[in-house]
Amino acid sequence: MPPSHFSKGARRASSRGRKAPAGALPSREDLLAFIAGDSPNAAAKPGARITKREIARAFAVKTDDKPALKRLIKDLEADGAIVRGRKLLARAGRLPAMVVAEIAVRDRDGELIARPIEWDGPGEAPRILVRRPRLRRDNAPAPGLGARVLIRVEFDPDAGPKEPAYGGRVVKILDKAGGRALAVYRALENGAGRALSVEKRGSAREILIPAGMSGDAVEGDLVALEMLRERGFGLPSARVVERLGSVASERAISLIALAAHNIPHVFPPAALAAAEAAKPATLTDREDWRDLALVTIDPPDAKDHDDAVHVAADADPANPGGFIVTVAIADVACYVRAGSPLDKAALERGNSVYFPDRVVPMLPERISNDLCSLRPQEDRPALAVRMIMGADGRKRRHSFHRVMMRSAAKLSYEQAQAAIDGRPDATTAPLLETVLKPIYAAHRAIKLERAERNPLDLELPERKLVLDNEGKLAGVRWPERLDAHKLIEEFMILANVAAAETLEAAHSPLIYRAHDAPSPEKIGELTTFLATLGVKLAKGERMRPSHFNSVLTRVKGEPAETLINEVVLRAQSQAEYTHENYGHFGLNLRRYAHFTSPIRRYADLIVHRALIGALHLGSDGLDGAGAGELADIAERISAAERRAMAAERETADRLIAAHMANQVGAQFAARIAGVTKVGLFVRLRDTGADGFIPAGSLGADYFRFEEANRALVGTRTGETFRLGDSVEVRLLEAAPFAGALRFEMLSRGQRASRGKRERRR
Repeated sequence: MPPSHFSKGARRASSRGRKAPAGALPSREDLLAFIAGDSPNAAAKPGARITKREIARAFAVKTDDKPALKRLIKDLEADGAIVRGRKLLARAGRLPAMVVAEIAVRDRDGELIARPIEWDGPGEAPRILVRRPRLRRDNAPAPGLGARVLIRVEFDPDAGPKEPAYGGRVVKILDKAGGRALAVYRALENGAGRALSVEKRGSAREILIPAGMSGDAVEGDLVALEMLRERGFGLPSARVVERLGSVASERAISLIALAAHNIPHVFPPAALAAAEAAKPATLTDREDWRDLALVTIDPPDAKDHDDAVHVAADADPANPGGFIVTVAIADVACYVRAGSPLDKAALERGNSVYFPDRVVPMLPERISNDLCSLRPQEDRPALAVRMIMGADGRKRRHSFHRVMMRSAAKLSYEQAQAAIDGRPDATTAPLLETVLKPIYAAHRAIKLERAERNPLDLELPERKLVLDNEGKLAGVRWPERLDAHKLIEEFMILANVAAAETLEAAHSPLIYRAHDAPSPEKIGELTTFLATLGVKLAKGERMRPSHFNSVLTRVKGEPAETLINEVVLRAQSQAEYTHENYGHFGLNLRRYAHFTSPIRRYADLIVHRALIGALHLGSDGLDGAGAGELADIAERISAAERRAMAAERETADRLIAAHMANQVGAQFAARIAGVTKVGLFVRLRDTGADGFIPAGSLGADYFRFEEANRALVGTRTGETFRLGDSVEVRLLEAAPFAGALRFEMLSRGQRASRGKRERRR
């Protein structure tokens, strides 16, 4: 790690740590003080999150002593003295240096007080005094009450018991109206109106809009509301402060998710102007690969095509049975220069967001669907990697090239698979022998290496919502995973690994795609739950994907297969973008970076620029970006990815709820997909729709939550509803705009024997 990554305090700590006796480990007290920033040997600012690597450097821990340091850190975690976030450590009960917070109140002196959105410590979330900039700038963030902000905080050890424990400065305003409510407006005859909340928790909540307070809202509009003072009776009331658009049809229902998650969906004029002014790339400073029969293989409804593949047998006698695998990726970097209006808009979005009724692209269509889309028989600039593969599926070597290509064909997964299975069409027939069969032959070899690597192999079908011409849900499909899907995935993984290897070898900064191993707590919970199903999770000194795969293999074809795949997935950490490499647990890879989708992911664009700079492929590379800047970008695009996932999931829930609104009273086959203290979450088998059954509606008995068994158990009867149980349910309520479904349980729970009930008590 370059020295520039450290704060001044960390560099002081590092130099001081080097004076420690050889082989010495920090004491428990010294380590806690270092992490908390409470000592002269502090890691950084109080409350900052740091890595184990920084601890080892600060205390000059030798390689042989690092296992002991790791055990010391784990002991502190187990005792609750410190907490882990991603690969970072912080003193338990302390906020990290950067938090998302909501401006909650003004104190008696008129100062703004914020509270963190997320708080895992004991008691109430701490208060943060929002400090004003010393010099007022016209563009300085000026949040108001209810605003959601990104704030840099410092712990104040001298704060009194009634004073905020932290002070901080606003870095960015995430939502100026964080305290506002979103609802769908319904007009009434007397000039007043009512609005139906789009929040799941308030799925049945209606809000009164007094006459004269609806602004210019009309029937079916999504509106932002400012809540008025609550009355002691009747409906809560509010006034409309912003009209966000119409959701009168399902075609616009994704607008709710865009507004709720503050997803930018209108490009700034400067970005649109830059996109329209862009000229097609030329052959200057590029290799001419237009005669290479690269093909794109994508979903049939794909509108942008950013990756193409080609395979040929390797004629080198030293590599018998080997292949030359080429992956060409659209050269977005030549159109989107760092710091340009297009670049700023792309970073703000972070990624494209895919809804059933629309796509919110990361880049304007002129770039994503035209200049950078690898259309057949059209010249397109690309950044390509040529990989020499052995007959055993192992990569021998690789090289990157900046090229001009011309796609030979645009194929769908189903189309390519049909040709290999003996059903070629007019497009695939001429390509079958020279293009498609070599691609599949290389995939058979690559599968050998994949089997040896043994990445996490979950079998969870993906749901696809099908809309009709009016934007209404016409049906739900569960597409089959074909070899065509798998081979493209494997080729992209190879290319991503090659990108990371090349940049590491060049000592270039980059953004990794990292996936941490599951936490010990999650492993413990999973082990306990699997034991209740009679399944044992074997664990070694170091957890590997193969440990999970052995469980998944044992239950393949069993009734509990889907359930166990789901609980294994829930035990995993969430992948993220980071400037520090800690490997990819799920893929079982030491280094991994996203390179293959720069049209729809900003991380890939950064990797492209890094490759261009490191390999001297042009003047539009990644110049001067330090670890601090990449750390900030990685954090922003990781948050954007989580935001997109939540928005996509909620929109699917709303479409299904709208589809089922006229089926109230109908019965469905379902499975218990979640168990909490307050009730059961069920998932319908046909559509994958999720709904809730309150615990109080399960029967006359009192049901208590048994966390280890993931079950609700009747105190008197022992009747048990457990995660994974197959049940019959009846739909009682559908709230389309909230995406909420409420069900009634029709099945009886399993009955425990009297002896088991006594032991439970």
